[in-house]
Order: sequence, then structure tokens, then C-alpha cells
Amino acid sequence: MDVRQLTYFLAVVDHGGFTRAAEHLIIAQPSLSQTIKGLERELGVSLFHRIGRRVVLSEAGHELLGPARLVVRDLEAACSAVDNLRGVRSGRLDMIAMPSPGIEPLTSMIAAYARAHPAVTLNVDAAFTAEEVLDSVRTGGAEIGILGTKTPFKSADVQVLQLEQQPLVLIVAPGTDAFDGADTIHPKDLAGHRIVASQQGSLMRLMVDDTLAHGVPLQIVAEVAHRTSVLPLVLAGVGHAVMPSSWTPLAHQAGLRVVQISPTTPLHVAVISRPEHVTPAAKAFLEVAEEYAVHGGLALLSEDADRVDQ
Repeated sequence: MDVRQLTYFLAVVDHGGFTRAAEHLIIAQPSLSQTIKGLERELGVSLFHRIGRRVVLSEAGHELLGPARLVVRDLEAACSAVDNLRGVRSGRLDMIAMPSPGIEPLTSMIAAYARAHPAVTLNVDAAFTAEEVLDSVRTGGAEIGILGTKTPFKSADVQVLQLEQQPLVLIVAPGTDAFDGADTIHPKDLAGHRIVASQQGSLMRLMVDDTLAHGVPLQIVAEVAHRTSVLPLVLAGVGHAVMPSSWTPLAHQAGLRVVQISPTTPLHVAVISRPEHVTPAAKAFLEVAEEYAVHGGLALLSEDADRVDQ
């Protein structure tokens, strides 16, 4: 078994089949197929079930997936470490983020990181739940995860850095503002209002459902899984939306009013990473995250801009 075989195996998994994997690797598909067959012969097991033109991981393939990612990433880490001795910080950093933390604090941290390490390419995958983020970091699919939970995130499997708390706010639909210009509302004030809600299980939906459970007659007019649909729906006047405060700048740019909700319900945002064998690119990002946790996003960007000017 060698790293090339594992790289090809991961390409088939990540691209959903041999054709797209071969295109990504820029090799002929027969060559890719022969490499995978050779790996299966060496291991004595089938790694994929071939169903027509589709392939799905076998039980043995699932077992190999995590270790294969770690081996390939550790090799990348070794190459990066050698590069760093020559004063070079380049390569690729794989990350995964949930939607709201993916707006902030991720934007501020990436902006600071990109200025300090412009030769590193950042690849940010998307996840809807904290469990998806944890699984990706734990199995090596990503080195860095950004997640938001209703309570401070804890796990024995990964390193956790708490970044901030984002209180839930109400983004008010234009033409339907019946809150008399108030800067703060209470959940009971949503009585009779139409709400664009996120999917079941999110903190925002939990607050809406809890408000309904307390007898407040609000109406869920739309339920959307893709958070990118929320602001356009609010802007179109479909309904108000309960979202983390990270959405406030985008809402203001769209000309929407944002009000606080009392009592405050915070989204706890954290960065997670592997406890060991972290690449230099990932270590550098964690340093940026630590600065953010101490000083906050605006201070982080200001300090970074000062360093660039100098």
C-alpha cells in the first residue's frame, strides 16, 4: 500500500465515482480502476460495491476512510514542515463550517489569515449540524471545524476553542414592522406575525417552536434548510426571521431592520481541530482563531491591517 493508492481511493470517495475522480486527478479512468483493484488485492477485501455506474463504500471501505485521510494529511504536514524550514508557508487548508458561524467569525478569521499567509488555499466545506463538523474533523475530512451550538461545545475527541456567543435577533420583513420602532422585543410580541424558520434542530427553530409551545400564535410561513434563502425571503416580505447576530451586517446591507430579542438566547461558536498531527497551515489558522477569541473580529482585522501597512 502506498500514498498514491490512498489518494486515488479518497478521490473516488470524495467525487462520488471513478469518472469524476479520474477527471479530478487528471488521469485515465482505466488507470484509476487498476490502482483501486490493486489496493483491494493487497488488502484482500473489496472497498466499493459497484452498482451499475455507481459505487458505494463497503464496510471495509468505511473502515479505511478515516485512516487513509490521516495518512495523506500527515504526509502533507511533513511536506509543509519542510517548506517552513525554507521560510515558505503554502499548500491547502481544508475546513468545514456551519452556516451562521460561516458568515462570522469565519469571514474575519479568513481575512486575517489570508493577509498573513496569502500562499495558502483555503477550502471551506459546508455542514448543517455540529455532529457533521465533528465527524469531518475526527475522520480527517477537514482539519478545522467551525460550529455553533445552544450550549458550549465539548468533546473528548477534538481540541475545542470557544470563540464567542451570538445572541439570536429578529430580522424584520419590510412593510410588516408592527413593533413601533422598538430596538428590543419579547417572544410574545411575535403573536400574529409570519416567520421564515430554519429546519428542525437548529437553535433558531428551537426558539420559534418554544414560543409556539408557550401559546404565542405566530405562523411559520416557510421552513428552509438553506440559510442563504432566509434573507431573500425576508426582503421579499414573506416573513420575519430569527437568526444569530452574525447575520446583522448582511441584513443591514440589504436595508432590513434588526431588533434584539429578550431574554437573550445565545449561539455558542467554537473552533475544533485534531488534538495532534496538525499541519503548519492549520496551526497558523488556530493562532488567528485564538486572537479572535481574545480580541474579537474588528480588533483582529485592525491589527492585521496595521501589520500589512508596516
